[in-house]
Amino acid sequence: MSERLQKFLARVGQGSRRQIEDWVRQGRITINGVPAQLGVLVNGAERIEIDGKPVQVRAFGQKRRVLAYYKPVGEVTSRNDPEGRPTIFERLPILRDSRWIAVGRLDLNTQGLLLLTNDGELANRLMHPSSQIEREYAVRILGEVPPATLRQLQEGVPLEDGIARFDSIREAGGEGANHWYHVILREGRHREVRRLWESQGVAVSRLVRVRYGSVSLRRGLRPGHWDELNEAQIDELRKAVGIAPEPQPELEPRPDSRKKKPIWPNSPRRATPARSHRSSDHR
Repeated sequence: MSERLQKFLARVGQGSRRQIEDWVRQGRITINGVPAQLGVLVNGAERIEIDGKPVQVRAFGQKRRVLAYYKPVGEVTSRNDPEGRPTIFERLPILRDSRWIAVGRLDLNTQGLLLLTNDGELANRLMHPSSQIEREYAVRILGEVPPATLRQLQEGVPLEDGIARFDSIREAGGEGANHWYHVILREGRHREVRRLWESQGVAVSRLVRVRYGSVSLRRGLRPGHWDELNEAQIDELRKAVGIAPEPQPELEPRPDSRKKKPIWPNSPRRATPARSHRSSDHR
């Protein structure tokens, strides 16, 4: 069965659809030695190469994985950094025949939850604006914020890339001059949380993403470490973005050893030995 190149490569864990479309435009992908075009159909029998390296198609049934990584301040969400800064991918487990795909980004000075998966289709759906997946952040503010400012941030603020707003703002305590707020939005624009606060003259001194959709940052998880989601958690993410469950292969029924085996006609019956206290009587 044929499907579009970007969907096929995303499904086998080579990247998100958006990344793959960019690679096609840059001429980095070839099919049977010919530069790929957007929208071309493939079925996996072709020789597909990315940057001259053949694509290893993930076998059917290979485990789908999702990590909940606690990104620390100072790491970049990139595979290679021209400035030589540490990247999130340096700490992750090694995958065979696929690669980790970051679900969105966190900037250098933002820490917290970052989802990574080897399922390109899931990553694409989670990042796409149409999915309306909630992102929740803990924000530390220096000084108090007037109620009118909080209302304005929820009603909408004009930024250079359009109107933006928080779906909700909740006070979360604080000490001294520092105040914490939890904010929720459903977009993934560049530095959107910081820019919203800065548009009102409010300085953000610390920013932590604590939730992405149904996945929350586990209390006690240390920066630079990760949890792996179980199948039920992954299914919940897939359901939230409208991915139908994959059909499971039917298995042959296993014989029940508790059932008595039939005795066929004319077959000899086994005699029941007499009980004895001496094992030497039963040979």
